[in-house]
Amino acid sequence: MDLDLALVRAFVATARTLHFGRAAEELNTSQQALSKRIARLEELLAVRLFERQGGVRLSEAGERFLPAAREALVAGERAVAAVTGAGPVVRIDTWGHLYAPMRTVADAVEALGPVGCEPGPGRDWPSVAQALLRGDTDLGFGRVHPLPDGRDAGLTQRLVRLEPVDAVVGPSHPLADAPALRPADLRDSVLWSPAELSRLDFLRRFADAFHITRRHDGPNLGLDHLAQHIRTEPEGFTLFPADAPLPDHMGLRCIPLVEPTPLYAWSLAWRESSRHPLLDTLLRGFTEVGRARRWLEYSPQCDWLPDTDHPKLADHSTPTG
Repeated sequence: MDLDLALVRAFVATARTLHFGRAAEELNTSQQALSKRIARLEELLAVRLFERQGGVRLSEAGERFLPAAREALVAGERAVAAVTGAGPVVRIDTWGHLYAPMRTVADAVEALGPVGCEPGPGRDWPSVAQALLRGDTDLGFGRVHPLPDGRDAGLTQRLVRLEPVDAVVGPSHPLADAPALRPADLRDSVLWSPAELSRLDFLRRFADAFHITRRHDGPNLGLDHLAQHIRTEPEGFTLFPADAPLPDHMGLRCIPLVEPTPLYAWSLAWRESSRHPLLDTLLRGFTEVGRARRWLEYSPQCDWLPDTDHPKLADHSTPTG
């Protein structure tokens, strides 16, 4: 049986959106034309791919067909690229947007010269993990941590950067003029979280490890909103990667943390059963830039990492000091 990739593409788009109208809009076609393609594919396969009662959902056959359908589309794109000379494009979903993950990705991509990169926003690590497993994206970039119930099974990760973290306080904070702080110095302060603390594994583990019991969180309303609270809350603080940009009009103080210095672990993640042809190239770029900028330096005597990050460190870097 010869599969028409146009029919397969219609199926994948509909499976992703579970909505014929949105899938048709995504493919720049009419809903009637999309429905005909799905019907034709179901006729060829002699199975029903979608259940249409009470909304659109995949049938059991559709669930089985979806992973192979995605791989067929990727193979088709590679075949076209091999003939036309156009290189493949890698889709990278990032999360932790207040911490500006794309600045690290951009450094690695620029080190390689022209690389087809299509960045996309992810809500958080659990949502990006699901997108990777579904085949909706090729790579994820952000801080990876274990997910409950084995929801990250089948995914592989590579630690690429350990970034020192600063304390950020407002001008009226009692410690605002300190040249450096220990995490223990913040025990009587209020940790302001840029989103629900249950979604921010690093901040939650930091607060637990250093006995910071006064915590404030809420919906993610952006960096300016968070900075405004820190500026006006005398006892408030938050944590921010040392190289990440902060608003320069808020009068905030960025104070290095020492004894120990917390490190934020940035990782690439992908589905091992579907490695993108650009993956090894990108990993090389991260390795070259990381070596030049000492991105993976770690001293157990001076630095702090959540316990969940230590296995990644053991696999991908060598402690110093």
